[in-house]
Amino acid sequence: MTLVKSALLLLLLAILGAGIFIGSGAYNPGADSPHWKLTYTLMQAARERSVEHHASAIALPANLDDPDVILKGAGQYAAMCTSCHLAPGMRDTELRPGLYPKPPNLSKGSVDPREAFWVIKHGLKMSAMPAWGTSHDDPTIWSMVAFLKKLPSMTPAQYKEMVAKAPPDDDMEPADGNGSDGHTHVHE
Repeated sequence: MTLVKSALLLLLLAILGAGIFIGSGAYNPGADSPHWKLTYTLMQAARERSVEHHASAIALPANLDDPDVILKGAGQYAAMCTSCHLAPGMRDTELRPGLYPKPPNLSKGSVDPREAFWVIKHGLKMSAMPAWGTSHDDPTIWSMVAFLKKLPSMTPAQYKEMVAKAPPDDDMEPADGNGSDGHTHVHE
């Protein structure tokens, strides 16, 4: 019984200590102040494992290698993703250095299609990754995944050429708002 009482006392002290720490305002929530290494490691492991778990049952569509699907995804990526995840040959944007955790440069590494779909659709808490599933349907999200499969092997010239050929989308706005992503946007 004393072991149980000791454990309860330790739990109570931990809760009290956490309450005092939180109430003190000493924690720096600024994005320019990194987490403690242990905190970051635990959060990263929890995020990776959770995404893996949630994405594991997602069925891949058969059309991920369809050139038209990939082309649509190129346009979506150029309009919505490059300011955080970059493009081949692209240097950091004005936004990217201020993000914590820093988003991966998707032009330099492959992604698991199921996990990419889940993250694009649902976003990630405590990051700048929005839940695009609230404004985009599944086929559109899958087109982005199809494009992401090709992105790491593309040269800057191939990327620009593909984006220039991408179909317009009435809901898309380029990151800079002036159509400089290489294709025309139709607005009513």
